[in-house]
Amino acid sequence: MIVILTALDLEYQAVRRHLTDPQVHRHTAGTRFEVGRLANGSHRVALGLVGKGNHPSAVITERAIAEFSPSALLFVGVAGSLWPGVDLGDVVVATHVYAYHGGTSEDDGLKARPRAWEIAHEIDQIARHLHRIETWTRHLPAGAAVPAVLFGPIAAGEVVQDSSISAHAQWVRHTYNDALAIEMESAGVAQATHHNRSLPMAVVRGISDRADGTKTSTDGLNWQPKAAANAAAFAVALAQELAAEHENHPASKAREANGMTDNMKNIARDNARVGVQAGHIHGNVTVGHQPAPQAADPAAQLTELRDRLARAHKAQVVDEDTFTAAEGEIAVAAESLSESTKEGRNKALIALKKLRGLLADVAELAAHVSAIIAAIRGVL
Repeated sequence: MIVILTALDLEYQAVRRHLTDPQVHRHTAGTRFEVGRLANGSHRVALGLVGKGNHPSAVITERAIAEFSPSALLFVGVAGSLWPGVDLGDVVVATHVYAYHGGTSEDDGLKARPRAWEIAHEIDQIARHLHRIETWTRHLPAGAAVPAVLFGPIAAGEVVQDSSISAHAQWVRHTYNDALAIEMESAGVAQATHHNRSLPMAVVRGISDRADGTKTSTDGLNWQPKAAANAAAFAVALAQELAAEHENHPASKAREANGMTDNMKNIARDNARVGVQAGHIHGNVTVGHQPAPQAADPAAQLTELRDRLARAHKAQVVDEDTFTAAEGEIAVAAESLSESTKEGRNKALIALKKLRGLLADVAELAAHVSAIIAAIRGVL
């Protein structure tokens, strides 16, 4: 299965037009996807809407990956052009995604702290091949002009850029000078897929405005739906190629012929246990009951958290006020745990829940706090 995600409803509709018999698939948390097949009926696609911004896009992307275990993920929609040579309606396929809002503010200006994700070589090669043979154009709306397809970096931040002379626009131009387009969601998608290393990901954007103060007029000329349709056409062709590549990969076929695949899944119910399920095994193998893992030590985890918090503060990832408040909650939790009583553990849990709220914007630290909470609950 391929997952295709979009940020806007018009982008969603542009992709949905290429699906046959889409059916609602409801995630347990309430997110609604639609699952259908590409127009030729051979490949299944899950389509989802992430909304605006990098933070929600990361959450929904991770949710889609966990729900569908896709063979590839595409993020499709519109973007603003950053260069005169990138015209309205053109399709930009990302070679890199820049999270351009990382930086440190100093007396002499804003210093960039770049964060970038590079698109996998295989998916980049497939996209370039599609561009060369031009078969993707058959997915364009009837009578539509064939747009140019460009390959280059895309910058993703948290603001709608509609100026070429503002301080923000100049900073992006000077710092991320090779970016062809700018938008607001790809960094979140790239971050989520980065944590799923084997998952190929591509970002396909149609140019709907020039990010230069003329957005209102270009939107009024319906460039958003035109650009979305162009991006969807290329993305659907890319999805078909990726699905075919996954199905026809020679190495995979050879393993399947011998009853072996890269991915294996067991579902054990009631008192059933899985011993070994494997392909080729080299070396000695022992099968038996493994000793139960030792419970994590909450006190040691708190010490590690304090060190990580200090490093994050030094790197200016955590501001001064948050750092001070977080240090206070860590101290309360550590002191309460040292009482070795149920009441003390309960006090520690309350302090840690407050701490998790304080650090919600720093995903790694918030996850560490959640792990400590789980460890404490395990000994209650």
